[in-house]
Amino acid sequence: MSRRRERRGIEEFSVSFLDVICCGFGAIILLLMITKTVEPVLLEKSQLDLAGKIVEREQALFEIRGRIAELRRQVEDASAQLEQRLQALAALERELSTIRGRYATTTALQEESLTASQQLAAARQTLTDEMQRLLGADFRRDTGLVGGIAVDSEYIIFVIDTSGSMFNVAWPAVLRKVEETLAIYPTVRGIQIMNDMGDYMFSQYRDQWIPDSPSRREAIVTRLRSWNAFSNSSPVEGIEAAIRAFYDPEKLVSIYVFGDDFTGRSIETVIRTVDRINAADESGRRRMRIHAVAFPVFLDRPNERVYRFAALMRELAWRNDGTFVGLSELQ
Repeated sequence: MSRRRERRGIEEFSVSFLDVICCGFGAIILLLMITKTVEPVLLEKSQLDLAGKIVEREQALFEIRGRIAELRRQVEDASAQLEQRLQALAALERELSTIRGRYATTTALQEESLTASQQLAAARQTLTDEMQRLLGADFRRDTGLVGGIAVDSEYIIFVIDTSGSMFNVAWPAVLRKVEETLAIYPTVRGIQIMNDMGDYMFSQYRDQWIPDSPSRREAIVTRLRSWNAFSNSSPVEGIEAAIRAFYDPEKLVSIYVFGDDFTGRSIETVIRTVDRINAADESGRRRMRIHAVAFPVFLDRPNERVYRFAALMRELAWRNDGTFVGLSELQ
């Protein structure tokens, strides 16, 4: 019986040991299964993501380097263009300085010759055969000047700018110059008053000469005091209307243009048109003289329209046997 008890004790000890060993092996196998199925997949995926990001960063770096190179080329080109333009600007400044010097010299010479030109214009005025028959061969018209303008004609037309700047600022001076002009002509065969748009002061005398008389002259001055017809501040329409309506190769007519600025576009177009409609006679003399008086409305703030008016009227007066005068003050 003692032998049986010893064997039974050995068998109980052997079974417990095997259980422990089996559980340990099972745990190890379980650990191996977990590590082999999860960790390798995660590591492989992270390695692929990092490789893709590296490629993207390298590509972006290449693009940035290319953009930097392109910007450097643009900067170099712009610097070269800037240098060329600076050189051109320096050349233009030198040319401008030369032109200003020439202009100053020309202006001085022009002022010196102004008196001689006025005397020459006065000397060229002659009596027509008709005036000689009426007044006698020994008659000599007063050679007085209206603002430096010589007068000689039997018919006179006033083309007056009735714009707001003229009516509100220069109108008293305009009235004086009209009265002075009429006083220079003791007797004429016809008078007409138009504004710079070609509108007549007296519509009943449209396309007709107003007979000269003291009462008619007084009526002209009286009506002129409040005459404020619409105007676009351009004498072109009035000059063309006057020439088209009253041009006559048998009459000597003087047009007096009173204004302060010119809002038109092309000076050259106006000059060509006037040359065509105010045709010269066989001697080259144009039958309708164009005189102009510029009123200094914008003298304290000159602008491009003032300069354009002066340029236009100087050229028209010169080409049409007249005189241009710019007044220095309104008083």
